[in-house]
Amino acid sequence: MTGDWPSVGVVIPTRDRLQLLRRAVDAVLAQDYPGPLRVVVVFDQSPVSELDRAVEVVANSRTPGLAGARNTGIAALDTDLVAFCDDDDVWAPGKLTRQVEALTARPGAEFATCAIEVEYGGRVTPRLAGASLVGVDDLARSRMAMLHASTFLARRRSLVDVPDGIGPVAEDAPGSQNEDWDLLLRAARRAPVVHVDEPLVRVLWGRTSQFAYEYATKVSSLRWMLDRHPEIRACRAGAARVYGQLACWSAATGNRRDAWHWTRAALRSNWREPRAAIALAAVTGAVRVEHVLGVLHQRGRGI
Repeated sequence: MTGDWPSVGVVIPTRDRLQLLRRAVDAVLAQDYPGPLRVVVVFDQSPVSELDRAVEVVANSRTPGLAGARNTGIAALDTDLVAFCDDDDVWAPGKLTRQVEALTARPGAEFATCAIEVEYGGRVTPRLAGASLVGVDDLARSRMAMLHASTFLARRRSLVDVPDGIGPVAEDAPGSQNEDWDLLLRAARRAPVVHVDEPLVRVLWGRTSQFAYEYATKVSSLRWMLDRHPEIRACRAGAARVYGQLACWSAATGNRRDAWHWTRAALRSNWREPRAAIALAAVTGAVRVEHVLGVLHQRGRGI
């Protein structure tokens, strides 16, 4: 039976949170996937700990951070497909089976995702894309947060084939942030991303994130994305969204000059961009960015 299904390797990067990690590993091992399954846990900037004997454990041998840890895991595998799962997220039992079926049913497809449900403050909110295929234009217009890194499934050969494939996770992404959006855009340039619009991954939002409130890194990584992907600037709505985020993160760091600059840029691209209003309120002291984030997270959203 397993010979009819491609082998899948799951890469789980982790750092200093064994309780959450064990929950994520248990959910991966509980998959109903009928094909061969391997799990590699990559310890990043933290001591390596032994886990279930069914799990391979390695240390990040590349650039510190998520990107290097994921590439370390990919290099440790020889499977047909590679999937990512963050150590604070949980897969539904049928996640892999549904995605592999969708990916293999579309000739030429290299990359697949699924929808998510966001858990924050005891509340769970589904996030659906409303589509079965996602292209470059979709990703330039919106980051599409439901296409979370913990939903990624890709053909391994395309991730390691340079320059003729998608290529590896970008290790030069500042703070390993937005490396997932970058990977999606690079994948979509080659072929539409196959999307299973069912919430098959539960994503834990909030302060479990290693970078939830590192605003300066958020600014650097968004500017890196703008330089790397001209499609974003070319899309007025997409550019306004990113400029609005830059304005909010600049306001959160107390950089009023940059906050005003990016707010004006957002409004020039799209005068209806709501993040510009949030940034203006933050600059004038009417609100705190952290408070706005908390309210949005309760609804499964972000800035």
